[in-house]
Amino acid sequence: MSDIRAPNRDGVLAAARSVAAILPPTPLLPVEIGGVRCHVKAESLQPVGAFKIRGGWWRLSNLDDMERARGVIAVSSGNHAQGVAWAARRLGIAAAIVMPRNAPQVKLQATRALGAEIVLYDRPGQNRDDVAAKLVEERGAVLVHAFGDPWVIEGQGSAGIEIEAQLGRAPSRLLVCCGGGGLAAGLALACPESAIHIVEPHGWDMVGRAIAAGEVVHVGENPPSTICDALQPDATKPINLSVLQGRAEPGITVTDEEVRAAQRFAFGHLNLVVEPGGAAALAAALAGKVAVDEDTVIMVTGGNTDAASFAATITDR
Repeated sequence: MSDIRAPNRDGVLAAARSVAAILPPTPLLPVEIGGVRCHVKAESLQPVGAFKIRGGWWRLSNLDDMERARGVIAVSSGNHAQGVAWAARRLGIAAAIVMPRNAPQVKLQATRALGAEIVLYDRPGQNRDDVAAKLVEERGAVLVHAFGDPWVIEGQGSAGIEIEAQLGRAPSRLLVCCGGGGLAAGLALACPESAIHIVEPHGWDMVGRAIAAGEVVHVGENPPSTICDALQPDATKPINLSVLQGRAEPGITVTDEEVRAAQRFAFGHLNLVVEPGGAAALAAALAGKVAVDEDTVIMVTGGNTDAASFAATITDR
């Protein structure tokens, strides 16, 4: 099976049917921001605590018998790792995940618990894609990229099909936490009438910069630190940019403090535990960086955070 194809809306619709057969829809929760009632899509309540289960499932369920026998390799700081590991266990496929040594322990432990092999690399210092490519060559396994894969993009887009069904119409705009652009691209295909607002950590806005430049942009030397460990790819991929170019609104960035405020808001107003990267889109809305209306949907994309750091965040006023 060739990976050289463009993701499309028919694929998103097929992915949505496949996902719906194994997982219940995540809640679409009403929330008031600045006196305006809008909605939060609580992907943090997925079985693996993040939307990544969608793309992992759709990619692995489209492998042929020979590919399944060779196993899969993925690269992830934790959420994609768990999505792929969950799908691999359900489908009986061997999975090895290349993860940074400094990934949150809660994500490392959860990935191991799902039965995946973990291959650690140093971040910064080692190129994770090089580590993965070597494993693919040695094992003949299939690379399941976290965002630059057409099936993964389509799988993530299944969330948009759910949203339209729950809302009863197309959302006016979708605020999307953005790392490499897999979810944003999938939602752009799923909801062609909706504005797509990508939200990235300050200094890590590789997708926003790529859209503005019309070409892939790589992170510079010594980028700023961010608490959003799930949103730190070095660059987007051409496949994501090709979908988002001309579809996504200008990129938005958020600070660590804005993200922490969003985590506190989600806990206090929605009873949701949200990891930093999963709160970025909500942070943009709360900071007034995007005007919301009653048909706005904010993606809360993940909840995989350790108890100590989360407790510190929600008690820091």
